[in-house]
Amino acid sequence: MTASTRDTRLPTDPEHHAPWAARIAPGLLIALLVAAVATALGTFAPIVGGPVLGIVLGALAATVLPGLRGERWTAGYEVASKPVLQLSIVVLGTGLSLQQVLHVGGQSLPVMLGTLTVALGGAWLLGRWLGVRGDTQILIGVGTGICGASAIAATTAVIKAKQEQVAYAIGTIFTFNIAAVLLFPPIGHLLGMSPHSFGLWAGTAINDTSSVVAAAYAYGGDAGSYGIVVKLTRTLMLIPIVIVLAILTARKQARAAAERDGGPAAGFSLRTMPWRKIVPLFLIGFIAAATLDTAGLVPASWHPALSELGTFLITTALAGIGLSMRLSVMRNAGPRPLLLGALLWVAVAASSLGLQALTGTL
Repeated sequence: MTASTRDTRLPTDPEHHAPWAARIAPGLLIALLVAAVATALGTFAPIVGGPVLGIVLGALAATVLPGLRGERWTAGYEVASKPVLQLSIVVLGTGLSLQQVLHVGGQSLPVMLGTLTVALGGAWLLGRWLGVRGDTQILIGVGTGICGASAIAATTAVIKAKQEQVAYAIGTIFTFNIAAVLLFPPIGHLLGMSPHSFGLWAGTAINDTSSVVAAAYAYGGDAGSYGIVVKLTRTLMLIPIVIVLAILTARKQARAAAERDGGPAAGFSLRTMPWRKIVPLFLIGFIAAATLDTAGLVPASWHPALSELGTFLITTALAGIGLSMRLSVMRNAGPRPLLLGALLWVAVAASSLGLQALTGTL
């Protein structure tokens, strides 16, 4: 083949036909840079945390520097907000000992399941009442009921929510994380709660792990250590929730495809659904990582570094989402999603106390 022949076969769109690594590198590097800055700033504001700062700084950077919204960066942002996000969930699984879950779960399971039911049921009912529907409603409900930004990240990986919906949900969760850190300890002392019961309250009613740590350790005693274990146990609720959402999403996509092709949707069956849509690969990785930790194959000395890595990966993913989003779309959503988050937060906090009183753990 001559040189001239080779030249005529060169792609007319070098950006589109560039090697995959070359296409994702610019945007991914920007997301990593934003995540590094957010992580550094998060050490000075641990209540806020790096992940929340990641999405905020990403959105601000894209607003102040419109050039960061160009097609050159898009592929990297997508890698940050999808594969990196899924990897973060797997890494965080290395800090979850199933033995601790079994030990604590028996004591806290009624409160945990009750608050989760209140969060998800409340999101459905109140969301309908407030007119907050669709993915925003799901993300706020799951984020409130399970584990804040991590649950929103895992859910986003399945339902493919828009960046603006993810940002609004995380912003809502963040607002009430701050309120919980400030209000829960004095309320707990006012109610005369023991450190054990406060740890259970914090672990079941506060969203993000960092906020549970801040509130529970501020309370004193063994509230901190117990609250963390409860919170990690609560994280396991991600598994059935994500599987159900994956099935519902796959059914919805199958029906849409059938309608688009002009065929009937009634023939859809779970038996014909690809297993990866029923059980996402990252969820299998999460369970495998937790199993390895339970078997003692993840040295305890690795836990702090792996926790930091998992948090940084989530921060990178949220930075990619922030860099891709449009703030004007969030403004158009109005205050109703925030009101939904507020009502769910109060309902979950109150139901956790009520369930503790009923089960004798208050």
